[in-house]
Amino acid sequence: MTVERRHTSRRMSQVVVHGDTIYLAGIVSDEPVSEHAGAQTRNILEKIDRYLAEVGSDRSRILSATIWLADMTCFDAMNAVWDEWVPEGSAPARACVESRLAHPRYLVEIRVIAAR
Repeated sequence: MTVERRHTSRRMSQVVVHGDTIYLAGIVSDEPVSEHAGAQTRNILEKIDRYLAEVGSDRSRILSATIWLADMTCFDAMNAVWDEWVPEGSAPARACVESRLAHPRYLVEIRVIAAR
């Protein structure tokens, strides 16, 4: 079975496809400096939609999601956007934890695994 990598740099690939399983790297917002957790989450989910569409999948096919929050005070704002985005009856297995992210301007990071 082949491994397909997209948006690859020396360090990482944003998307890896193996068979009918799609792995996305942890995704952060494009514009984190002036955004709050809800806006960062919305931007991240838009990026997830684009990456999944690029390899023939969509948000209803997400199997698992891991969400990192810089501070659990962001939990409600993140969930408000997440709950609107996830299709009814298609909620993935999910973990959400507090963690120091790569840069203080990032409040949210999300990684998903999906089926094609």
